[in-house]
Amino acid sequence: MADLTGTLPDEVRHVLPKKEDGTPCRFMIVGDSEFMINNLKRIITAFEGEVIETARDGADAVMRYRNLAAKPDLVTMDLTMPNMGGLEAIKAILQKEPNQKIVVVSALGHKDSVREAIVAGAKHFIVKPFQRGAVYQVFRQVLGIK
Repeated sequence: MADLTGTLPDEVRHVLPKKEDGTPCRFMIVGDSEFMINNLKRIITAFEGEVIETARDGADAVMRYRNLAAKPDLVTMDLTMPNMGGLEAIKAILQKEPNQKIVVVSALGHKDSVREAIVAGAKHFIVKPFQRGAVYQVFRQVLGIK
């Protein structure tokens, strides 16, 4: 039987289209769980995106973000982390780069924290444990992909 997946539209195959310059969408993943980071890496890679940086806490995220020559198209940010939480990291990143697109990754029970992050400038949220299709739809929406 022939493999027809290459003939399906990107949104059916869950593939993020390349940017105008032909490069993939770039991501930074921030979270204190290695499992969550690896899971998001697998999902982003399957979407044909590129993970350019990861960080294990908010303070590390802010430092690594500032040192990136090419900023990510989207940052995923866990909220509950040691040293500096996600909300503080979101505020610090957006203070320097107000147009940075940030998506909060949070457990279902943290509605108030997610609301605070959205008010602070995060563009959307993903509830853990996340489903690949839901992550894809949020990324498309935040990145402005029709």
